[in-house]
Amino acid sequence: MRKGVFLVFGTRPEAIKMYPVYKAINERKGISTKVVITSQHQEMLKQVIDLFKIPVNFNLKVMEDRQTLTRITVKVLEGMRELFAIDKPDLVLVHGDTTTTFASSLAAFYEKIPVGHVEAGLRTNKRYSPFPEEMNRKLTDSLADLFFAPTEVAKKSLLMEGIPESQIFVTGNTVVDALQEILKKNIEVPFDIKDDFVIITAHRRENWGDPMREICKAIDFLSKKYRGKVKFVFSVHKNPKVREVVKEILADNDNVKLIEPLDYLEFIHLLSRAKFILTDSGGIQEEAPSLKKPVLLLREVTERPEAVEAGVVKIVGTNKDRIIENAVLLLENPDEYKKMTLAVNPFGDGTAGEKIANIVENYLNTGGANGIP
Repeated sequence: MRKGVFLVFGTRPEAIKMYPVYKAINERKGISTKVVITSQHQEMLKQVIDLFKIPVNFNLKVMEDRQTLTRITVKVLEGMRELFAIDKPDLVLVHGDTTTTFASSLAAFYEKIPVGHVEAGLRTNKRYSPFPEEMNRKLTDSLADLFFAPTEVAKKSLLMEGIPESQIFVTGNTVVDALQEILKKNIEVPFDIKDDFVIITAHRRENWGDPMREICKAIDFLSKKYRGKVKFVFSVHKNPKVREVVKEILADNDNVKLIEPLDYLEFIHLLSRAKFILTDSGGIQEEAPSLKKPVLLLREVTERPEAVEAGVVKIVGTNKDRIIENAVLLLENPDEYKKMTLAVNPFGDGTAGEKIANIVENYLNTGGANGIP
């Protein structure tokens, strides 16, 4: 009898990183793979599902306008409970650190269904930074049975929290798998920029309000300083709390191009052409080493210290003057720029999906926990 695996995700970054896992597991003849989406993010999630042609078996449709974390959690819990009453898998795979990830893991735990956590073990050890992601991933790891750590650093964090080493597998990060597939495709972004350009993305909850204003003021200053030399392209997140501040400060600046979030294919090709990236994103910290692009991180801490240690990411926070100082350094000091572009990718070789599929197959075929090597 074929074993059943649910892959559950709800946001665009999750979908990108779960695609290589889905693709690899789906090729195993002894496993029935089903995709469950929560639509925690709706439009941006659909972009990736369409791009990778991921078949969706169940859609919980939890998305609401100005949704709260409580509401997402409750709707995912209720939706997963109803789904498990219809179709109960042998294993649930979740990814990363979203509210979908935590709530799906909790729902599976209530039904005594084992959970595998892809990208386990990332930590800042600051419960409100990033918020709510830090606690989402810690709570998920307290519920999981299989831990797919992207790096040895992540594995060490799990071991320090008492996770048995036999349940932890260092696989590399699946984003490298997805990125390699994307870069094989020829694509043009829907606009042309002849100047050098810098990409900006910012959306994290801890950066809403005054931090977002500081970020935008820094961009405003830099764009005016380098008008005619460097263009600034801001991919503006759909969240109204982000959009309102960005448009208030930057809408009338003719050297800042405000764009809607591109689909993943277009965005990766845009990143590959950028001078460098200003971001508070987690995924971009992982994608940048493969693209040889420096990242100035608009956060005070990161759960991806490997990228900082490798030299491709520099933490600059959200202080306007600090952002400006570090951006100017990259734009005017060729040696500093070159140093960041020569960093070695610490996130694997693009085979994470296959490694995870092999472990899952062995786990299911050898009696679950008793079969963990």
